[in-house]
Amino acid sequence: MIKVKTSEEIELMRESALVVSRTLGMLAKEVKPGVTTLYLDKLAEDFIREQDAIPGFLGLYDFPNTLCMSPNSQVVHGIPNDKPLIEGDIISIDCGAIKNGFYGDHAYTFAVGEIAAETQKLLDVTKQSLYEGIRQLKVGNRVGDVGFAIQNYCEKHGYGVVRELVGHGLGTTMHEDPEMPNYGKRGRGKKFIEGMVVAIEPMINLGTQKIRQHNDGWTITTLDNKPSAHFEHDVAIVNGKPELLSTFKYIYDALGITSNEEDEFRNV
Repeated sequence: MIKVKTSEEIELMRESALVVSRTLGMLAKEVKPGVTTLYLDKLAEDFIREQDAIPGFLGLYDFPNTLCMSPNSQVVHGIPNDKPLIEGDIISIDCGAIKNGFYGDHAYTFAVGEIAAETQKLLDVTKQSLYEGIRQLKVGNRVGDVGFAIQNYCEKHGYGVVRELVGHGLGTTMHEDPEMPNYGKRGRGKKFIEGMVVAIEPMINLGTQKIRQHNDGWTITTLDNKPSAHFEHDVAIVNGKPELLSTFKYIYDALGITSNEEDEFRNV
């Protein structure tokens, strides 16, 4: 059952989402060769708590850490460890936080130093596909419209769109209805209504769409060990249209990037 949010609840959810956005922005300056994902995880936990929030992933379904840290061929759900990042790596950082009783859930794939041109293109296309999908999140459209937009954009570039892992509704629990696949058919699936809040999160592979789960019960990697990218925003339907609750602005400020990609999804 879809849990529609009031305007007041959406504003509380915006606060939760921005806790995560600020955390990713803080981490953006720290992602560099030589640092470990465990070090970044501890920074994130402390930073979230400093914002009067609670790490949303820590202990959720028995996950052991604050961040899901997924480098290179890891798609999602990687567990932080003491292996240093190296030049040329990419790393998806997926972060959750609870504030005011609501979850924020937000992800970005970072380059570690200079990366290969084909890997940078994967990151660029995956991030753009996120906005292609968000554009379809409006009253009267359906889940399949978002999935089709993401799938169509990425497959035109020859990339694999993961099927087994999906976005989701968001609220007082991390995973609510509806599921939000990154593939689909136009006009299919649940219809979008005013007040919905969802996490849209393309998980796109440089090679095959096929994945495998590791024995730790969490880590997901591409079957061909080629890189995978992952970007995620929290989005509400407000006045019939998609409105971002999360933002990459703090990341871009940290990295010196100028972008207007989010402007059309802001209520100004």
